[in-house]
Amino acid sequence: MCPNCRAFIDITDRICPYCDAQLGPRAIDLRGTQFVSSFLPRANVTSSVILILNVSFFLIELIVNYRLFNSGPQALNLGTLVGLGAKYAPFIHAGQTWRLITAGFLHGGILHIAMNSWALFDLVGEVEQFYGTSRLIVAYIFSTFTGFLLSLLWYPHVTSMGASAACFGLIGIMLAMGLRQRSDPMAQAVRTYYGRWAVYALVFSFLPGIDIAAHVGGFAGGFLIGLIGGLPSLPNTPREKVWKVLAGLAIAITLYAFWQDYRFFYVFTKQISNTVV
Repeated sequence: MCPNCRAFIDITDRICPYCDAQLGPRAIDLRGTQFVSSFLPRANVTSSVILILNVSFFLIELIVNYRLFNSGPQALNLGTLVGLGAKYAPFIHAGQTWRLITAGFLHGGILHIAMNSWALFDLVGEVEQFYGTSRLIVAYIFSTFTGFLLSLLWYPHVTSMGASAACFGLIGIMLAMGLRQRSDPMAQAVRTYYGRWAVYALVFSFLPGIDIAAHVGGFAGGFLIGLIGGLPSLPNTPREKVWKVLAGLAIAITLYAFWQDYRFFYVFTKQISNTVV
């Protein structure tokens, strides 16, 4: 039935043939769309940028893996991961501490990056909504660092990489909000929701081949940022300017880490080439 002229029309009509009124989708169609979209991650500009960075580095991994080791995407060579900046204790102890940052932008396979990207799409947008971009950037980089630092201490003989340390850091910062503002109903809802996230993710961390130390360290780093930073106040206040500076510093440290990574990789590829020749 047309809501404008009340004439009986076909369910496929999008314009009423009697009064030319524009017809919207049926309520049942909207419910179906909402049901499907509830299973899809919600992206914003920042989460899209982070996803593009991670995917770009993964594509570089695949190219390097093929060109240097003639291996396909189903089996990333350890040399590829170490050469591009994964957490590798002997090199870190030799002074390559920048690996504690670069390791968070590399992944060990297609399933690895797919699962982390799925989680980041939701987490980045929700953290940014509550905490703002500056605190998000600081939490992301700092939790990556603390995650792989604990991994270095806990599993010094394991080579690891992945954005899951940052994922846990974002869960940590959201739980910190729930603890800082216990009387706020919104904070209570956040604490309950992300408490379940933390439990499920921690249980998943016990599966073989997963670096639980990086997850725990990342969670601790994000939780600490949430406790120290709190929620944003009015824009352009001295407190918010400090967090903008810290975010800029975090980006600068990350760029420096990848500059060092590039310098190492250049020498590394030369050595590989000479060995092959």
